[in-house]
Amino acid sequence: MAATRALVTGSIIALLAACVSVGPGAPMSTPAPAGEQSTTANTPWPVQTRYDVDLWLHGYAMLSDDTTHVPFFERGYRDQMTAFKRRANVSTKLDANYQTLHDGLARHPGYISGQFLPLYFGSWTDVQQAIRLFLQANGNPRASTDPQQQAIIATFASVFPQPADRDWLRTFTAAIEDEDAQYYHSYWTAQQRDRAPVLARVDSLWTNVYRAKLQRFLDNEQMDRGILFLSLPLDGEGRTIAGNPNTERGNSRVTTTFPETPADALDVVYVFAHEVVGAMAGLAVRDNTTPAEKQQGLDARYTSPAAVRGGAMLLKRVAPDLVPGYARYYLASANTPLAGDDPEQALARAFPLPQPILDAIDRQLSVVLGGI
Repeated sequence: MAATRALVTGSIIALLAACVSVGPGAPMSTPAPAGEQSTTANTPWPVQTRYDVDLWLHGYAMLSDDTTHVPFFERGYRDQMTAFKRRANVSTKLDANYQTLHDGLARHPGYISGQFLPLYFGSWTDVQQAIRLFLQANGNPRASTDPQQQAIIATFASVFPQPADRDWLRTFTAAIEDEDAQYYHSYWTAQQRDRAPVLARVDSLWTNVYRAKLQRFLDNEQMDRGILFLSLPLDGEGRTIAGNPNTERGNSRVTTTFPETPADALDVVYVFAHEVVGAMAGLAVRDNTTPAEKQQGLDARYTSPAAVRGGAMLLKRVAPDLVPGYARYYLASANTPLAGDDPEQALARAFPLPQPILDAIDRQLSVVLGGI
């Protein structure tokens, strides 16, 4: 889910990424929370994990009817976590309010954009404080005279504009706070320990090999600095926000899957490529669909295939050794058997696109990469 779906403009991103205050005596900052390593000046794209991002996405994953071709979340995630809770004899407010929250999410697709919100903050405490500020203001930015607080309120209001929407957010937040308190934090901590070898392998491959291959693309797309997060609930659809390159804390954030084994470490690079090409792919779709096609919803239908095919096209230019694995990964993510076919050809059949869109992505990649 690429940066083009970000919630706020670059100026507001800069405000949210800065140290802000949500009320007297309640400083809101961006220190590295548990599980996140601090960014250093000589590490343009460190590999990290973030508890608050995983907790928030976990809540969405437990409520979503994930029927997209490339799923928003790991296949079977909800069943896996439900079984875990049953074995642990845990029941939370998320279970008690499941139907209300599930039905609200199904009725209001715009709530899906709320999945990005933690990426604008530095910790779970910051997110909770921001939500309290938003709810106390009844979603009205003019309830505060502080520009940073106004930016926070406006960001949440873009997703939850009406009183009923704020009620959903209030119930959802209480539900995942209960998940956090009863079991999720201990579960997450155990997973970090178990997957430490995976994190180390990803960091080695990314830092020593593949980041450099993608750096020219990132530089020219104004994503030269950022943070790469690994997230337990995610599959082939990552979550991305583009930071403001003119601010120290304006780093982009790309959130990808967190593989279970070191042998699957390259899955992170696959999803990263899919994510960073997403904005370019989305623009190619918009520029190459007619008003009539847009009215029929074809532009929305092409967006996900364009990101998948665009990721393969990017890797074909900068890391061609990864293309077969990338194709296999997204075929598996889409639950599409390879059946002995050439992986690239199978990917093209599984994610068909009109040729003008493919040509537009190819041309833009040539511009960005300077003919590579």
